[in-house]
Amino acid sequence: MVDIQEVKRLRINFKTLEEFENFREYGLQELSMKEDLQGNIIDNDSESPFYGVYYGDKLVGRMSLYKVDAKYDRYFEPPQEYFELWKLEVLEPYKGRGFGKQLVDYAKSLGLPLKTNARQRSDTFWERMGFEPLTYDTDRDRGENPYVWFPQGVKEQKPE
Repeated sequence: MVDIQEVKRLRINFKTLEEFENFREYGLQELSMKEDLQGNIIDNDSESPFYGVYYGDKLVGRMSLYKVDAKYDRYFEPPQEYFELWKLEVLEPYKGRGFGKQLVDYAKSLGLPLKTNARQRSDTFWERMGFEPLTYDTDRDRGENPYVWFPQGVKEQKPE
């Protein structure tokens, strides 16, 4: 285990986007942010959905959190705002050192339920983090593999 630094909200700027290129899950979302930056639409102080953890001055883990309004909640009872956790990724040389857990713990500390879609072979990680698989609902899940974390007093919303 290493001396882990705090999780930080990442600014949307060219340095952050360059750091994202090191991650395997670098994709369309980052490319569109880069285009926005080039068009001067997004400035350095924008509210970013991305959070990261650094080892020294190197971004070694990141995730994105998107708040979903209660009116769209089809996962939690009682229906409420929740965070959708995407793009949780730790660079290969830094895996197994607690960086992923630190990011998840930060998301939990925000106090809202969490939903993610477990990628292949990541189920055990999510279960270790206290997430549970939902009862699969064909209409709601459409091929996703949803895992959720329930804060106290929250339970699974059963499909009607």
